Amino acid sequence: MRILAIDLGKNKSVFVDYTTGEGRHQFGKVGTNSHELQKLLERCKPDQLVIEACPAAGWVCDLAELLKVPVRVANGNDERWRWKTVKEKSDRKDALKLAQLTEMDSLPTVHVPKPTVRQWRSLIEYRHGLVDRRTAVKNSIRSIYERQGLRLPCAKSAWTKAAVEELKKHVSEAKPGDLWLFQVECELKQLESVGQQIEQVEAKLEELSKENESVRLLKTAPCVGPRLSEAVVAILDDPHRFENGRQVGCYVGLTPRRWQSGESDRQGRISKAGNPLLRALLVEIAWLGVRNKTWMLEAYERVGRGSAKRKKIAIVAVARRLLVKLWAMLRDGTEWKEPAKVSASNGKYSSSLAQDLLLGTPPAGESKGDGPSKRARPVSRKGVKVMAHAR
Repeated sequence: MRILAIDLGKNKSVFVDYTTGEGRHQFGKVGTNSHELQKLLERCKPDQLVIEACPAAGWVCDLAELLKVPVRVANGNDERWRWKTVKEKSDRKDALKLAQLTEMDSLPTVHVPKPTVRQWRSLIEYRHGLVDRRTAVKNSIRSIYERQGLRLPCAKSAWTKAAVEELKKHVSEAKPGDLWLFQVECELKQLESVGQQIEQVEAKLEELSKENESVRLLKTAPCVGPRLSEAVVAILDDPHRFENGRQVGCYVGLTPRRWQSGESDRQGRISKAGNPLLRALLVEIAWLGVRNKTWMLEAYERVGRGSAKRKKIAIVAVARRLLVKLWAMLRDGTEWKEPAKVSASNGKYSSSLAQDLLLGTPPAGESKGDGPSKRARPVSRKGVKVMAHAR
């Protein structure tokens, strides 16, 4: 098999033309643009194209699909790909490693969605970036007033239409020496401009959501609005590529890290390996569901066990279960069904909780997946002696 592995760069890329079995390979350089890459693919005619995940990976995959060349995208965050103990690292070695891992069928790969989904993801992230800009402008205006010994109203009351008009009126009455009010005027203009951009982007996202049946299904769940629905659909993309709920939780980075050696089995903080925006939205909606006393409150109390130290552990567990439920709705194409409550008399779980177990979200007290534990529970020496004596 002929493998073409490319280490993509900003302007120039290094490639290796690798033949499996024989180990023959030839290095070369090519410009990182569609015209030169197309000529390279047409000249080499590889059986497999291999690249590393990077900003240019999307359009390179589209080009390979147009030329009907199979392509694989390597996950640079995987342990098998990281360079930790090597003394020399170069673009040639990167490209050769891509080809060799592909030959051994050990290349860690990532999913590359279609161009429309990638653009949708980008627009969602752009909207949240605009919201962060707006927050930064508001904080800047607050800091300007505080430096003058003045304070604006708390929370959202400072940014109502009436409050903003009052600020503009204050700015219009500025004297020539009040340079700080000139700064406030500039910030208010930015605040208005960013607000208009957010409205335009949200209108476009609403238009895209109306055409998507999956977003409509997720919005039937309690406390789940358009922002979380569109993020889950766009980031998960194809729900059938996950076998169970545990894989979904790992993909978004809501599962704890694990270190096991002999009798020691420790679970740490969550891996945070997935999309940070989706994790933040899930936690935010989890808190909203707890405050509104939905099904999330029961799961939160069960994991939290009434301890203030387990609040963060509990809310992360609720966010993970919310994600798994939303994924199941996408997989089955069904609307939200209110789960049955746990029977407190006999301690047995209802059918909905049994379904959660099948999806990979066990209840608290029966698995270590509900939250990280600081230290593993070692087997006592007394117990070991008793067991040895029994044998």
